Amino acid sequence: MAALILEDGTAFRGLLFGADVSVSGEVVFQTGMVGYPEALTDPSYRCQLLTLTYPLVGNYGVPKDEDGDFGLSKWFESSKIHAAALIIGELSESPSHWSSVKSLDQWLKEQGIPGLQGIDTRRLTKKIREKGTMLGKLVVDGTPEDSIPFDNPDKRNLVQEVSMKEPRVFNPSGSLRITVVDCGIKYNQIRCLAQRGARVTVVPWDHPLDSTDFDGLFISNGPGDPQFCQTTISNVRKVVCVERPKPVFGICLGHQLLSLVIGSKTYKMKYGNRGHNQPCIHKGTERCFITSQNHGFAVDPDTLPKDWDVLFTNANDHTNEGIVHNTQPLFSVQFHPEHMAGPTDLVGLFDVFLDTVKDHKEGNATKSEVLRPRKVLILGSGGLSIGQAGEFDYSGSQAIKALKEENIQTVLINPNIATVQTSKGLADKVYFLPITAEYVTQVIKNERPDGVLLTFGGQTALNCGVELTKLGVLEKYKVKVLGTPVASIEMTEDRKIFVEKMEEINEHVAPSEAALSVEQAVAAAERLGYPVLVRSAFALGGLGSGFANNREELTSLVTSAFAHTSQVLVDKSLKGWKEIEYEVVRDAYDNCITVCNMENIDPLGIHTGESIVVAPSQTLNDHEYNMLRNTAIKVIRHLGIVGECNIQYALNPESEQYYIIEVNARLSRSSALASKATGYPLAYVAAKLGLGIPLPQLKNSVTNSTTANFEPSLDYCVVKVPRWDLSKFLRVSTKIGSSMKSVGEVMAIGRSFEEAFQKALRMVDENCVGFDHTIKPVSEKELQTPTDKRIFVLASAFRAGYTVDQLYELTKIDRWFLHKMKNITDHERLMETLFSHSIDGLKFVFSSYCQALFPFVFLCPSYSTELVVRKLRHDWSIIPVVKQIDTVAAEWPAHTNYLYLTYHGTENDLHFNDQHVMVIGSGVYRIGSSVEFDWCAVGCITELRKMGYKTIMVNYNPETVSTDYDMCDRLYFDEISFEVVMDIYERENPEGVILSMGGQLPNNIAMSLHRQQCRILGTSPEFIDSAENRFKFSRMLDTIGISQPQWKELSDTESAMKFCETVGYPCLVRPSYVLSGAAMNVAYTDSDLEKYLSSAVAVSKEYPVVISKFIQEAKEIDVDAVACDGVVMAIAVCEHVENAGVHSGDATLVTPPQDLNQKTMERIKMIVHAIGQELQVTGPFNLQLIAKDDQLKVIECNVRVSRSFPFISKTLGVDMVALATQAIVGEDVEPLGLMRGKGIVGVKVPQFSFSRLAGADVVLGVEMTSTGEVACFGENRYEAYLKAMLSTGFKIPKKNILLSIGSFKVLALESMGYDLYASLGTLFFFWSNFLFQVTAVDWPFEEDDSECPNKEKQRSIMNYLEENHFDLVINLSMRNSGGRRLSSFVTKGYRTRRMAIDYSVPLIIDIKCTKLFVQVRNKFVFLIISPAKAA
Repeated sequence: MAALILEDGTAFRGLLFGADVSVSGEVVFQTGMVGYPEALTDPSYRCQLLTLTYPLVGNYGVPKDEDGDFGLSKWFESSKIHAAALIIGELSESPSHWSSVKSLDQWLKEQGIPGLQGIDTRRLTKKIREKGTMLGKLVVDGTPEDSIPFDNPDKRNLVQEVSMKEPRVFNPSGSLRITVVDCGIKYNQIRCLAQRGARVTVVPWDHPLDSTDFDGLFISNGPGDPQFCQTTISNVRKVVCVERPKPVFGICLGHQLLSLVIGSKTYKMKYGNRGHNQPCIHKGTERCFITSQNHGFAVDPDTLPKDWDVLFTNANDHTNEGIVHNTQPLFSVQFHPEHMAGPTDLVGLFDVFLDTVKDHKEGNATKSEVLRPRKVLILGSGGLSIGQAGEFDYSGSQAIKALKEENIQTVLINPNIATVQTSKGLADKVYFLPITAEYVTQVIKNERPDGVLLTFGGQTALNCGVELTKLGVLEKYKVKVLGTPVASIEMTEDRKIFVEKMEEINEHVAPSEAALSVEQAVAAAERLGYPVLVRSAFALGGLGSGFANNREELTSLVTSAFAHTSQVLVDKSLKGWKEIEYEVVRDAYDNCITVCNMENIDPLGIHTGESIVVAPSQTLNDHEYNMLRNTAIKVIRHLGIVGECNIQYALNPESEQYYIIEVNARLSRSSALASKATGYPLAYVAAKLGLGIPLPQLKNSVTNSTTANFEPSLDYCVVKVPRWDLSKFLRVSTKIGSSMKSVGEVMAIGRSFEEAFQKALRMVDENCVGFDHTIKPVSEKELQTPTDKRIFVLASAFRAGYTVDQLYELTKIDRWFLHKMKNITDHERLMETLFSHSIDGLKFVFSSYCQALFPFVFLCPSYSTELVVRKLRHDWSIIPVVKQIDTVAAEWPAHTNYLYLTYHGTENDLHFNDQHVMVIGSGVYRIGSSVEFDWCAVGCITELRKMGYKTIMVNYNPETVSTDYDMCDRLYFDEISFEVVMDIYERENPEGVILSMGGQLPNNIAMSLHRQQCRILGTSPEFIDSAENRFKFSRMLDTIGISQPQWKELSDTESAMKFCETVGYPCLVRPSYVLSGAAMNVAYTDSDLEKYLSSAVAVSKEYPVVISKFIQEAKEIDVDAVACDGVVMAIAVCEHVENAGVHSGDATLVTPPQDLNQKTMERIKMIVHAIGQELQVTGPFNLQLIAKDDQLKVIECNVRVSRSFPFISKTLGVDMVALATQAIVGEDVEPLGLMRGKGIVGVKVPQFSFSRLAGADVVLGVEMTSTGEVACFGENRYEAYLKAMLSTGFKIPKKNILLSIGSFKVLALESMGYDLYASLGTLFFFWSNFLFQVTAVDWPFEEDDSECPNKEKQRSIMNYLEENHFDLVINLSMRNSGGRRLSSFVTKGYRTRRMAIDYSVPLIIDIKCTKLFVQVRNKFVFLIISPAKAA
């Protein structure tokens, strides 16, 4: 151990690494996230104790010290380490990189330099920022503190110590003679001059200068106070202050020396500028460049002589960054244009210098004026589907806010009713209409906007915008596309054009060919060589893509891909390469920055939406990081993108070879992740740039003082993990690959990789304790071909003794990540061993590892309970601290409310004085809990703020509006678990916690919080439990005399079967505390029941199952209500179109109800009042009822908001969430009674994503399977239903319909002029009813073919579907009643449904929806035949 002691007496204790020596010097911090080998060997750090703000250091080891060009070291900036010591958060013990030959620890030992790890570097940085640079000493334990005096490097001539002693010539054959004054030069300055053809003579700092010896003079960087270099100053003065001086260029210290030469003054800065992201504005063009800096002194621009002018100014602190003579070829800059480490934005200054040496040419930049629009149309993304989820609600909401700030009218088209962007108070007008060319044209015609934003609504909006441009609609109505032009969008979307554009700038795209037919695709694959990756052009989330290892696999992939697109791409497979992404921002004036870079833990071959992603990248060195950064900027400039976009690379793990995979010229899921990971509001900035505002003029909204033209520095690590819900689907493949299947994602923040990774795994599934080896057994097959649970297979592989190298060969996951995962498993083992021996041993591990190295490995070890562990933690003072995300790694003061908890730290970043109300969000998007709960949470905090309350939001979903830091007063981006919510509660001591706005997740921890005396606002947790616990709830209904289906709570199979026999099958089997029908099933027979019970018992060990009679052919009714102390204030009723038995999230809902009579409505009111009273509800609650034969029965009650809250609020015109919030905080609420709406009818239709889920059966049942929803309004339900269906991508059939409907009543379709086709079973039924205008088709039976080879081949359903012959398939399964068939038997019905999905044919699978469709078709016959065309 050792301590860092500052001159004010503050001590920071940590673990010593490197050399075992004590040192002293000046303590400084540097915010770069890569480049430690370059920084340590930079002579400007002489005698400084260098603190790196990024916590994970040493990841890519240290390369071999070998000579590169011109005899200069290839990897280092001088011949040795110049920093006195290195202070960091965490040292990487097991580096991973192809260039690495030793660890950072070994290198420091060899060089005799000490290092200190386990330090809260953020606390140290803030101290230096507030107090200014301080002297400090690193004292090794056992060394008397007084024996190491404080050493002030400003008191001596450091340049003399680092400058070379004899002149030396580099590139002797160069044509231009450049003399370099070495004040502590970095090798890359020599390299930059020599590479450009100069003969470089490097001379010592005090070498006399004669202008006949050179064509140009260069003055290098160096350490310390420039005033000590009086000899250099007088030598330079002799060659500069003459009639016709030769060109002079100074960098860093050289800039300060040139200023002193001409009579200006320099001063010591408070803490200097050290990092890779300092924005500098060029005077004249006002362009902003990102630069690398390392200096503690600066030039005072007010003291410049009259012939001199400012060249660059720092956009953040406005210090001088460069000077230039008005007429003579003399200039200097404060930053490091030669980079190493850092960005190369201004390396061109070396060209300027050498060109000036050749001749005195000048260049001018031009400025273009941009006209502001007054009204802008924004296209949303429609219903949430896999690949296009809540992130577009977040980006669209940000865009609307940005436009409103500029006083621009906004018109939004988005049929997704559950989104925040479609709420009152955001856009000036919202149209709930399909995002299709016809409907958007109508809106343009009505609204006459002068601008449109296409990049905020995902692929849906982009494709619609491209279509509108091609149709000439935008030109006709003079609507300008804001931001990225459509031509640029098409360059990125059309593979062939994209490849050509990349070749123009000598960049390489993964070898790939576009094909327009199966034959072309096969030929392309032969040329590229198998394996190949097949992808559809113009598709989102890798739709219709996959890997093919041979011709057969290729043919089947390509055939189904052509169903979605006209062009497929065949790429050479780069499986196993690293996948890296950059988010890039560019304005109309060519200012360009990269905001965030991300590394996929999974190698290439797995779609980035399916990958575990970490930001910033962990295994790239400075050269790779900036090579890809430069390429990103070069590509985006060449494509002419304005706003925000994302570029993906494949990087060879064994070299610096890379390929560009693709560019997304729009905001994407990665943009939402990057915004939340860095705190940089990408969508907001992109919208402003679309209006033509220059990037440097925008402020960083987190610091409110610095510019938005900067690249964020992170002092933490972010891990994103996807959430899959594949268990909801029958027969779905669990393999993950190039096509996306995940329905949501989480983002975790920590100050070590292990901490963030563990948090993320717990966030994805609240029942998971982290990197848990008990979830899945080891399977090498699963490690090689990944599934949604592969990460847990890795855990059990480590547990089983697999080595990092073995697992690298199987998974191709970088060894650095594997070492980190192994670290978790090793610590878990250690804890288990210690736990069995002694508590004290465990305490030692906890306290030393927790505070220095390692966060809590598992919150709740299997041999203990959460509360016991929590108590131990408190007794041992192992308590997390609260840190801020401020985008600048604490370099500037920030008023940020964006917070996370970490065990790696010693002080909180803020104080807890104010009283807040805490709202718990909905967590990860999953099937059953999606954007609608985010709408409720946002509505709640907005209402609380209106009422004058300060708010805290706890949520961890990067796709949401609720995790936007300007929505609440404090945002905790952290887990929603009892443990973490309690930690926040104890710190903040809020007025109360609101659990009822986040869906099921917060309700699940209600009782645990209640037992710890948390103040829960709204309904008491005891009553929540009465509604959630099936047994208690059913007993309560019996007590108050409300009818329900017959039920019984049972815990063994035998008694369950007896009960089912008594009431008669079918029966519904379900566990308690259930969200979206998880593990609910309908049993039709004893064998069904046995199967279900075994799976239900696995779901819920603590609770027995409740079995109830399943009522068929009944109507289901959803009721949402708000009550205050048990008195119901408002009721909204929705009816389902489908029969009861279809989960309410998958059902088509209509409100106000059209088929319920007055008597039924009165009965519903009575039931709602009785239950509200009995449960003493305060706030929102939801009931589900079924009606059959004039009887109403209650199925369930949720004491929280439900999925339909946004739908009823927007349709009926009453914000139910605002009402509920008022009730919860005790405001007086005006009773509204039963709400009947304002004369319009709303229909909510589910959005399914079956096309993404290969093999999944398209059936509706008690398990929810839809990923999102849309809703539209009309004068009646038919108009609303039609618009809503079109919004989900449904297309109105023109001619041919395939019927496979068993014995259901015949439908009046043929009278509408359709050609009907039917499967044989259906056909016989038709014929028996004397309906003969139906063509027979059937499946080809293999056995038939073999029996009669001569039989003429009948065209089968399969052939017709492959040829896109049908416009609609109606397939009504026989047992259409909520049951999930468990049989593995593949029915023809399943194959019909699956092929319809795979070939993008609209499909209807419910009898009631079919009837409604026929009625719509009758009513809107003209509308359908001639879609609204542009006038």
